[in-house]
Amino acid sequence: MEALKACYGDTSSDSDYESASSSPTLVHSEGFTPLPPPPVSLLNPPNSLGSQDFLTSQTSRIRSFPHVDGNYALHVYIPVCIPSPSKKELAAFLKKVSSHEPSLHAVDVDLPLNILCKNEEKLERAVLEREFHVSLGRTVPIRVHQIDSMVSMLRQKLQTQQRYWIDFSKWEVFVNDDYTRTFLSLEVVKGGLREITKQIEAVNGVYKLHNLPEFYKDPRPHISLAWALGDIGHSLKKVVEQVIKRNTVESSVKKWAFTCKFKGIECKIGHKTYTICKISEGH
Repeated sequence: MEALKACYGDTSSDSDYESASSSPTLVHSEGFTPLPPPPVSLLNPPNSLGSQDFLTSQTSRIRSFPHVDGNYALHVYIPVCIPSPSKKELAAFLKKVSSHEPSLHAVDVDLPLNILCKNEEKLERAVLEREFHVSLGRTVPIRVHQIDSMVSMLRQKLQTQQRYWIDFSKWEVFVNDDYTRTFLSLEVVKGGLREITKQIEAVNGVYKLHNLPEFYKDPRPHISLAWALGDIGHSLKKVVEQVIKRNTVESSVKKWAFTCKFKGIECKIGHKTYTICKISEGH
């Protein structure tokens, strides 16, 4: 994780504001759309493959925000797990893309995808078995005295959620505001988009009451599966389009997507995770 930590800053303090950028507004390269800062949890992977698998990065660590005692990073999101039947097809897609773009890394491990691709089992385990997050709000710092009211209001606004299906059906390439990172993502463009948009609006209302910056005007809900240093957006998008085109000829492009059930919303503040709403299996 050293290379990724170098981009976002060290995680030495629970009360640090861990953000992908010091700028409150993300801009994008021509032809690309802004994305929310990756969640803080990406810097502390839960499914390490073992120290022998990690590469040592020589990138220097630069904190992109000032440390302020008493500040805690807030992230509101929908947890997403990729269904087992979809993992092999997604792994095959990532393998094809990484063969043309070797700078891609798995989101939560500091290993190039093309190395992981040498072992399909390890590729699926390292890249696709982790929990992904669809952001419903910006990752922002809040003060300790705001935590209780933030959690309480989020629960109040989002407690009546119903189960729905989320379709991750479009591969998209995102570039962050300072062009230091590029992400390969799966975007929600149809099923679930209306529901997620309403949830974002609810979170925006709570953020506004706490004087926090609201989410982007035209949100693009997605999960990110791979990243690369620098702005390789245009070249990566061409690779993705070529792989999809070949796959369309060979089989069905729908194989590269997956569908899952919305099961709830969580909020992470510092290193503590709060359940905002949870949909029982019977609903």
